[in-house]
Amino acid sequence: MLGRTANDLFWLSRYIERAENMARLIEAGYRLGLVPANTPGDHNDWRSTLESSACAAGYMEKYETVNTRDVINFLMFDTDNPSSIASCLATARRNGRAQRTALTTEMWESLNGSYLEFQTIEPKTIGSAALLSRLDWVKERSAAYRGALLNTILRNDTFYFSQLGTFLERADNTARILDVKYYVLLPRPEMVGGGVDNVQWGTILRSVSAHRSYRWVYKESFKPWRIAEYLILNKSMPRSLIASAIEIDQALDGLSTLYSGTPPPCRSIADEMLSVLESGRINEIFQSGLHEFLQAFIQRNSRLGAAIAADYHFNG
Repeated sequence: MLGRTANDLFWLSRYIERAENMARLIEAGYRLGLVPANTPGDHNDWRSTLESSACAAGYMEKYETVNTRDVINFLMFDTDNPSSIASCLATARRNGRAQRTALTTEMWESLNGSYLEFQTIEPKTIGSAALLSRLDWVKERSAAYRGALLNTILRNDTFYFSQLGTFLERADNTARILDVKYYVLLPRPEMVGGGVDNVQWGTILRSVSAHRSYRWVYKESFKPWRIAEYLILNKSMPRSLIASAIEIDQALDGLSTLYSGTPPPCRSIADEMLSVLESGRINEIFQSGLHEFLQAFIQRNSRLGAAIAADYHFNG
């Protein structure tokens, strides 16, 4: 496969996943904004949403204050923001169009249909009543594309590069949500274990579709260390860091088998990332610093993405 084709397929999947992740972050910020504040200025939910999505700097260049209307517009519709839902769907479609022959009919129709339908949405119509339904639609369209990919594509290099893009993006998003939300939304000591505390942790879990499954696994109330363990180390949780690392490892295995060559340098980074997670213990992670652990993971995940691009000549 040509490096340019691999690049387009990789980033197509990254941007589809990013659009879904952005919808989840917006929903989490919106739901947290509904929680009564104990003191004036107690809420920083939208600011944390901007931080989680790595969009804070771009937003503050354009707006003077953080408010609901502007944040939603910036994260959903603003094409000046390369990570907005509108930008993600447009870039994914552009990449898919460039590599149309590598996609199945079902994949292309799902991708193209999502883009065209989103173009018909008027930002001014996104009030409180419509916001959540629109965000659910974005998540559903992402799931539809993933379903088309998983059910119709050959297990060839198109599939493996798409898997790499999806799970590198997913791992980055889960790590950022847990890192930023944990520190920005962690309540004051006297609030820990209270109603507001539980709502906050429940919202973090909802943002990665883990609210109900957490209860199935732990059979207990929300606890920060349990939530961190679930989103970092639990292999059965499909958006956990370790689950994403396993999928990345399997995709690189597939490429190595397909190309019948020596494993490329990026493989050592992926193996290291998976090894750190497999040997991880949540009490040790907390003792050494959750923030430091997550930042190290984000940096390693970023290095892996750059190494994959270099090894498979994405810019060639």
